[in-house]
Amino acid sequence: MELRKGANSPVPTSLLAVVVSWRGAQPVDAHALLVTESGLVRTDRDFVFFNAPRHASQAVTLDQEPEPGTARLSISLPRTEPDIARIVVTASLDDTTFDRLDDLALTVHSADGPIARFAIDSIEDVQAMMFGEFYRRDGGWRFRAIGQGWAGGLRGLAVEFGVTVDEPASVGRTDEPAARASAEMSGAPALTRRVIDTPPPPPTDPDLADWHPDPDAPDRLRWWDGDEWTSSVRGHVSPTRGHCERCGHALRRKFFGGHAPCKTCAVEIDEFLVHWRNRAVRVLTGPGTRSPEWIQVWASLRFQRIDEERGRAVLREDGLTQVERMVAFAFADGEVFADELDAFEHVVGELGLGGAVVEDLRRRMHRGRTLSRLRGGELPAVDTPGLHLDPDERVHLDLPAVHIRVLARGPRHSEGRLIGSSKKLRFVGDGTGVELPWSRVVSVHPEHGTVVLAATSARGGATFGVADPDYVAAALEGALRVAKRLVLTPGQRDSRSIPQDVKALVWQRDGGACVECGDRHYLEFDHIIPLSRGGATSASNLQILCRACNRVKGARI
Repeated sequence: MELRKGANSPVPTSLLAVVVSWRGAQPVDAHALLVTESGLVRTDRDFVFFNAPRHASQAVTLDQEPEPGTARLSISLPRTEPDIARIVVTASLDDTTFDRLDDLALTVHSADGPIARFAIDSIEDVQAMMFGEFYRRDGGWRFRAIGQGWAGGLRGLAVEFGVTVDEPASVGRTDEPAARASAEMSGAPALTRRVIDTPPPPPTDPDLADWHPDPDAPDRLRWWDGDEWTSSVRGHVSPTRGHCERCGHALRRKFFGGHAPCKTCAVEIDEFLVHWRNRAVRVLTGPGTRSPEWIQVWASLRFQRIDEERGRAVLREDGLTQVERMVAFAFADGEVFADELDAFEHVVGELGLGGAVVEDLRRRMHRGRTLSRLRGGELPAVDTPGLHLDPDERVHLDLPAVHIRVLARGPRHSEGRLIGSSKKLRFVGDGTGVELPWSRVVSVHPEHGTVVLAATSARGGATFGVADPDYVAAALEGALRVAKRLVLTPGQRDSRSIPQDVKALVWQRDGGACVECGDRHYLEFDHIIPLSRGGATSASNLQILCRACNRVKGARI
């Protein structure tokens, strides 16, 4: 709504933004005065301006870094105290007058956008103006456009509303120390801008909490906490032969050459690491290595001037246990998601884990992620020259296979090729062939080194021997899901997805070890009563088994 001088408009009783805009390089200072029915402020603290940018009630806040060519006030009408009758919006200039500004306007914004705009015209050559005011009316609030200049400048405007200001000699922006001291002693608002010391620049790596050269004294170190410089300082220790790199004290020489470790630092470090390890393990198994708590754990180590490699060495066994746990949790429901793989790699990287066990776990996670992507429908495209395909049919699988048929006189094996496409499954062999449209397939799963398909066709399903049953079953299951647009694997009795709280309960109950042999490596979650036999996905029907014991158990109860 466009307002003229003297007009008013209702405004919502909510958080509002008042923006003064103009065209030109001259800065404009916005202010607000919270006045009572008497037309005066209660105390000088009801004057919100550049040296007091926030009212105690949070009803008015001055934006100290507005966009160029604007001045901005945030006004929260619900927070306005009951004895405040009006909020007067004013502004002032320092080295010029308002008649020299172009396109001067005030706009009131709510959460939904602009609700009132007042373009100020007929401006006088004054350095202070009262733009408008918010006032109470019939239980609500309204805004009135005023546009009145003040010949006495900012000081005269403030005094008019009952604000006690310093003597005229201190008014202006001279930044004179004596003027500021006089204002502070009198208790009056200082209309001279306070000079704020520029903080020292951050270090080259501002995200890392660590000891850095002190900007005020480069010969010492100062602690940067990741956000700002702190008061913690220490001397700079130069790494010299024969002296401790941590404290700088001279090291004792060994009888047969070399230097003994610093005895004082060794004791301090060992004592600190005992408590630090317990804290780090709690964070590692709780919030995790991507949490702020984990950053703080390592910051505390650097604050004590302890090498991070020493901390990683202390956490190595706990880290291996954690990645074993993460792998077991990821494979518990048969699906390895991208965030689980990323979390695994992050822990390995943070703790610098390596070795044969970690590499084998990494291969399992990447293999599991590949199979999960296949089951989810992320299927490869395979070129099959010479195979007749429908116009929109794509081949996802083409590999050697053995068709296994159980006859009265025993199983019969026929060699050939297994071809899985977006529309059907084909087996092409010498003198034999199988073709199953996905509409007739019920389920696909690996079983004893083969891939078994259950179908509703006259011949029933089919069994194929392949080199990699898990990969083939995952690819065919993905093709089946895409063809039928299914979210869950067909034929499941209960959801294979295990909630995180159930995984944690079973892990804690079984002590993070195989219940059969006690091994703590290559652990898996096992359904005691298999899903194929109606077993439930519950804590009472789950147990921890190592890979070897789980393979021996198989689908038996």
